[in-house]
Amino acid sequence: MDVTVTPQPVAPVVGPAVSERSQARRETLKLLLRRPAFIIGNIVIISWIVIAILGERITPYDPFNQFFNGHEPPSAQHLMGTDRLGRDVLSRVMVGSRDVLIIAPLAAMVGVVAGTLLGLIMGFYRGLVDDVLSRIVEAFLALPVILVALLVLVVLGTSPLVVVAVVGVLFTPIVARTVRSAVLSERQLDYVTAARLRGETGFFILSREIFPNVLGPTVVEMTVRFGYAIFTVATLSFLGVGLQPPSPDWGLTVAEEYNNMISGVWWPTLFPALAIASTIVAVNLIADSLQSVLSE
Repeated sequence: MDVTVTPQPVAPVVGPAVSERSQARRETLKLLLRRPAFIIGNIVIISWIVIAILGERITPYDPFNQFFNGHEPPSAQHLMGTDRLGRDVLSRVMVGSRDVLIIAPLAAMVGVVAGTLLGLIMGFYRGLVDDVLSRIVEAFLALPVILVALLVLVVLGTSPLVVVAVVGVLFTPIVARTVRSAVLSERQLDYVTAARLRGETGFFILSREIFPNVLGPTVVEMTVRFGYAIFTVATLSFLGVGLQPPSPDWGLTVAEEYNNMISGVWWPTLFPALAIASTIVAVNLIADSLQSVLSE
């Protein structure tokens, strides 16, 4: 008599390393959610992101519309007053968040991705590769970021894409140095030696073994670079080589109005400056929380 055996589905086998990493991520998230600084920082950043996405749909006025009275102080009609051209400051601050929250994260991402790749190669292969790349990184680190950005933007132009590329490249050596230090600590551990004895390639060891274990410092570095990118982009706009008028960019707005503070017209400068400060402080709160939790 023939007996038909129905094959049973086999549950996928999850490696212990993957399971441990998932559990570690869940525990890290729980610890972060217990920190008021992390929650406050996220509330501020998410609020600005929502404002940037909705843009003109929620602003009280058209940010480019000019009213009759320029430099009108804050009132019930214009909660943050108007600027020198009679444009509503509140509307321009709200829409100005869009440029910052697009350019700064992209610049930070470019710097972190490039710096992480460079740091992994430097820390793992060592020898001549590390010596040459380290000298190049040190040479870039010796240069003042803002001054180099000014020179490059004057030559290449001030389009948003150029600003993203320039700021990202200038952040790359800083990230590379941080990742390299983390890789140097990891490459001496037993799991890397075991992978080498198994005959794994260098690419496999870097991508599947070392990189997941240096992801924590990389995430922290990404958050820190985001804060620096906001400050750098705003500074370049303030100096006239970032975004150009009539953009409501916060740094550009401060540059256009700060001279008027001498005559008592403080509101067109104060509110964009506070917007920059609130965003940078919020990012730093998140970064400090991440670094504190990951170092425990």
